[in-house]
Amino acid sequence: MQPDCRYFVILRTYYMTILKCKQSGCDVQENDTFSLMFFKIYMLKHYQHFLTVQFAVDEINKDPQLLPNISLGYQLLNNFHESRLAVENSLMWLSGKGPTIPNYSCDRQHKSMVVIGGMSSTLSMAMATLLGLYKVPQLSYGSFDLLLSDEVLYPYVYQLGSRESTLHLAAVQLMLHFGWTWVGLIISYDLTGEQFFMHLKEEMAWNGLCLAFTEQVSEKIKDYDYYIKFLARILGSSSNVIFVYGNTDSLKYFSELLMIFEFYGKIFVISASWDFSAYSTDEMMSNFHGTLIFSHFKREIPGFTDFLKSVHPLANPEDIFLTSYWELAFNCLLSEVKNLNLTYRQCRESLTFADVPPIYFEKTIMELSSNIYNGVYLLAHTLHQMLQTEAKVLSEFLAYPLLSWKLLHFLKCINPVTGIKDALCGYGPSMTAETYDILNFRSFPDKIWSEVKVGEVIPHEKVLSINEEDIDWPEDFPQIPSSICSVVCGPGFRKQFREGQPICCFDCTSCPDGKISNKTDAEQCRQCPEDHYPSKEKDRCLPRTVTYLAYEETLGMILASSALCFSVLTTFVLGVFVMHRDTPIVKANNCSLSYILLISLTLCFLSSLLFIGRPTPAICILRQTTFAIVFTVAIASILAKTITVVVAFRATKPGSQLRRWLRPAVSHALIFLCTLIQMCLCSIWLGTYPPFLETDTHSEASFIVIECNEGSLVAFYCVLGYMGFLALVSFTLAFLARNLPDTFNEAKYLTFSMLVFCSVWISFLPTYQSTKGKAMVAMEIFSILVSSAGILICIFAPKCYVILLRPDRNTLQILKNKANP
Repeated sequence: MQPDCRYFVILRTYYMTILKCKQSGCDVQENDTFSLMFFKIYMLKHYQHFLTVQFAVDEINKDPQLLPNISLGYQLLNNFHESRLAVENSLMWLSGKGPTIPNYSCDRQHKSMVVIGGMSSTLSMAMATLLGLYKVPQLSYGSFDLLLSDEVLYPYVYQLGSRESTLHLAAVQLMLHFGWTWVGLIISYDLTGEQFFMHLKEEMAWNGLCLAFTEQVSEKIKDYDYYIKFLARILGSSSNVIFVYGNTDSLKYFSELLMIFEFYGKIFVISASWDFSAYSTDEMMSNFHGTLIFSHFKREIPGFTDFLKSVHPLANPEDIFLTSYWELAFNCLLSEVKNLNLTYRQCRESLTFADVPPIYFEKTIMELSSNIYNGVYLLAHTLHQMLQTEAKVLSEFLAYPLLSWKLLHFLKCINPVTGIKDALCGYGPSMTAETYDILNFRSFPDKIWSEVKVGEVIPHEKVLSINEEDIDWPEDFPQIPSSICSVVCGPGFRKQFREGQPICCFDCTSCPDGKISNKTDAEQCRQCPEDHYPSKEKDRCLPRTVTYLAYEETLGMILASSALCFSVLTTFVLGVFVMHRDTPIVKANNCSLSYILLISLTLCFLSSLLFIGRPTPAICILRQTTFAIVFTVAIASILAKTITVVVAFRATKPGSQLRRWLRPAVSHALIFLCTLIQMCLCSIWLGTYPPFLETDTHSEASFIVIECNEGSLVAFYCVLGYMGFLALVSFTLAFLARNLPDTFNEAKYLTFSMLVFCSVWISFLPTYQSTKGKAMVAMEIFSILVSSAGILICIFAPKCYVILLRPDRNTLQILKNKANP
């Protein structure tokens, strides 16, 4: 088995280079120092990969239940993290020791069957190009790459890394949790980045989220003009949260950009595939404080911590890589080095991996190390399955390693975590439900930093749990950062989208009258039910109160009291006329018509009470027809009075034929005829489209007004028009007879009464059309009372004054003197 352990040779080469410089006294330039420091940090940090191989192989070899009587071994080759050396060393491994001779194997002991490598997709592709020619299975433990999944180009590559097929779902869940609706996105310039962008954009659109910008990291950043525009687009965005997707290699140029420029006021959310520490110095790491990291849910490796405690150069003197690592990590020497001008301190025996600074060694299992561990066990379980089921095939593999290409089918049939055979023989990583830890990167003084787990997300179940109190946000954000294009529209408002901009950019407008929104960022306001009305803030619907013009309320009480008072007053006047029926002033004005008029006026006042109180279907029918008929009787009585006055003046000559029209029967017949016509109109009204009970939900916002609908407006206005016609005729005749002698002259009082009546009802019509609800009912009652009171006062007030206060003038002699001045 061939793990990819290129780092260890680099570490030893680096150490030897330092020694040679010290011995020769060479000058190290600043750029060279930085390069050496970078390689030191980068390679020391990934020494865990090699330790994982050691631990996994030792663990398998000690397990009596797994591969009994067979021991696993490994061979380490170095590629310096360069594609050219990866190809060269792959060819060297295929040829054996010594010069690389294509298609020749010089190592008779060569029994390696599988290659584990490399750490990046670039290295994996370089190795697969050569290894594929010899059908050598290759376990790539780096980040999953779509190009490597092409079985036509790379048929013998098995990727151990997770597909991260649900990472976009996890990202959206985090956005929704914190309310980040306006975020930036920086992706790698490759097929994997493109696929992540498409999936993320689709899921964000489905959840109402928007991308403020999308930038791809490519070599164009090296160009100064592009570099300036790249920064301007990111820094000029109003988004405070930037999602970064890609692996360490594909985001190399962005990492280099962060080395010289700090993004103030921005917070990064990344995946663990991007190791930003690979291109960072101790001082730069503080710039990532508060970064949130999506890391694959790590399966703890039992015994690995104890294994690390047992690893020590003194306990493993044959491990040359460990010796070099120890001296570089602790900046000390395990043995005395002679012929050096500078003296280095000796390494303390008490040092352990727990004392290694975190920039040089991860105390927890890294994702890539976990992939290597799974890869070693995947191979072991595959061989174990073959040993149990197809021993003959396995013996061929062990005898002829170059037949190991047949292993690939079995590798794909074994679960890399559980070691159980999959009957479907699917592609391992794609069949696994992904779970992500949410880590919070924290930077402390003295160049100390850590990644703290603050939450967990299961994308396919849409389950996210996060402890916000445990998160250390960047110093620019004293609290949970917001990342929105527009301020959230609170209840009572709705979003009005800006033309030509994403849906996350909008203005907040108040809900129209009658509608409410009871949630934030409502796109539409909804109508309240008919029995509810919007609150003043338009954020909820309140139950309406049923109302009508009741006797208990002030307006109803005033109108009812007025109607009763006027009806009592009219009755009193009637009583006065009855008591003084033999006096000249009562006789001179046709007392029977006066009685009819006073009785009808009393009924007019009382009919207004039908408009007060809770309406019923019967009341709706009665109140308009009652009002119309009694008022018609009153106006017909005035018309009869007016005609009587005019005819009496014309019939003063002896033997005049007009005297027969002065008989009471004629006046009564006229009143009956006018009333009959009105009753016919009302009958037609009731027979076609009568008034009915209804509820008015529009006149008063907080009330449901119970009222009577007139039904046929045409019939209603015909009834009013007929009364108006009678009043107009009476007014005309009375106006023409206003200059008759005082003995007979009641015409002037009739004129004023009709003038008041017509003025009131002419004013009533437009007002009636413009008012609704209780105000409309009150207006009609007011018109009834005022017009009736006007008739009562204008006609009967002067007579009552003479009868009650000036009885000396209520004599026949006085009347004759007025008639013959």
